[in-house]
Amino acid sequence: MTMWFTKDHEWVRVEDGNTATVGITHYAQEQLGDVVFVELPEVGRSLAKGEEAAVVESVKAASEVYSPVAGEVVAFNKDLPDAPGTVNTSPENEGWFYQLKLDGDPDTSDLMDQAAYDDYVASL
Repeated sequence: MTMWFTKDHEWVRVEDGNTATVGITHYAQEQLGDVVFVELPEVGRSLAKGEEAAVVESVKAASEVYSPVAGEVVAFNKDLPDAPGTVNTSPENEGWFYQLKLDGDPDTSDLMDQAAYDDYVASL
């Protein structure tokens, strides 16, 4: 299981070679503050890498969530609409947003591993 990160603070975890789970990072949820609403993509939607996939709203701001890899949405986190605060309490586990069936090997050339992402966040 490999986890990658974007400069926009999304994460993607490739679990079994052709399924990827996407969410926002701990840093992103800290910057947003208390999350009050999450708009998730519908199952069956095809997403291009970098395409707007979801929206997260907090008491401070609304922010788009972009897909770090291309694929077809096969699931979304059904718990988030009723419990958007899960994004704050567990952003990189229970607070995941959606899952994709990948279009072959994901293009991770511009994504960061955990160490590189930690360095990036430290530089902000």
